[in-house]
Amino acid sequence: MQTADFHIHSKYSRATSGNMVLPDIAKNAKIKGIDIVGTGDFTHPIWLGELKQKLKEENGIYSYDDVNFVLSTEISLIYKQGGKCRRIHHLILAPNFSAVDQINEFLDKKGRRDYDGRPIFGFTSIEMVDVLMGISKDIEIIPAHAWTPWYGIFGSMSGFDSLEECFGEKTKYIHSIETGMSSDPAMNWRISALDSITLTSNSDAHSPYPWRLGREANVFDFKEINYENIINSIRTRKDFAYTIEVDPNYGKYHYDGHRLCNFSCSPKEAKKLKDICPKCGKPLVTGVLNRVEQLADREEGFVPKDAVPFKSLLPLSEVVAASVGQDVFTKKVWEVHNRLMDRFGNEFNVLLNVEKKELEKTIDEKLADLIIKNREGRLTVIPGYDGVYGVIKQEEKGLNKFLK
Repeated sequence: MQTADFHIHSKYSRATSGNMVLPDIAKNAKIKGIDIVGTGDFTHPIWLGELKQKLKEENGIYSYDDVNFVLSTEISLIYKQGGKCRRIHHLILAPNFSAVDQINEFLDKKGRRDYDGRPIFGFTSIEMVDVLMGISKDIEIIPAHAWTPWYGIFGSMSGFDSLEECFGEKTKYIHSIETGMSSDPAMNWRISALDSITLTSNSDAHSPYPWRLGREANVFDFKEINYENIINSIRTRKDFAYTIEVDPNYGKYHYDGHRLCNFSCSPKEAKKLKDICPKCGKPLVTGVLNRVEQLADREEGFVPKDAVPFKSLLPLSEVVAASVGQDVFTKKVWEVHNRLMDRFGNEFNVLLNVEKKELEKTIDEKLADLIIKNREGRLTVIPGYDGVYGVIKQEEKGLNKFLK
């Protein structure tokens, strides 16, 4: 099995860690258990220069320090269509540097790409697909974090109600969407129009640490890792084993809410409130759960034929942090995390495979129990909303304890 996270950013993207450089990305990919990583940000001139200098190409894939890389980037499109301002993010995978150079040549005619790793342009998604398919049919365009309110293709604030509404006759070139952290495949299965669309999952990581990199991922079963096999699997689901998802409650936009007022609610409650924040009287930000409900034409629990299965997991650092009552980046959490890595190799192995009795040889029973509960989907997460992450709810000594 090969695990892939195609959507990350470099240090040249806004609000991104200065440690998002190839050595740290590769190091933490190994810690996480990721075999294939997107480079991110190939539109940025300096980062692209580093990629060309440091990546080695072999068998249709690029590599650095024994980690495989796929050339990828995310671009932000802001434009008017259908009488509404649209703000849509797209993940782009490219087969080689020649295709990347042609993409960048086109973008240079539309604006600047040197100020941010995720540049903003004013042309439509239809034009983007048309031009990129003219460059190479091997380029893959994936609407990023599809349900995010502000910048998702189905987002409540500036999105569309269907792929066809966004892409028109170019929809035939869209084979996949990225579900994003605030939704999972089960939620997307409620929309019959997405039955032919492959649901992919990626981290959109802005730092290389294991609670960010690979927090969502795709698992394949290739005989050989190369770009052709990756794209064919995304387009046909062949050799696509499953996706790794966080509990959608963990995502920053699952519930409706208003961050400034520290208020959130379910779609049912939001309807009673007429989508107005009861604290300040301003409109609530409609979350992903509500937006899916608006577009769904099926009841919960429906599973389409040939759907790629998924496994729901919170990052190991989050589980350790809940156990010790500290933040994910603290020394204590790192100590426990490193102890598990030294014994079991990588994080996904711990999260998915190691038996409880083996875990208890390295960590205490309480944490071992939480890891198994995480694996079995038995952790309760207080839903995120309006840019606020969800948090694990832990019952301890009869008290509710909310731990980040």
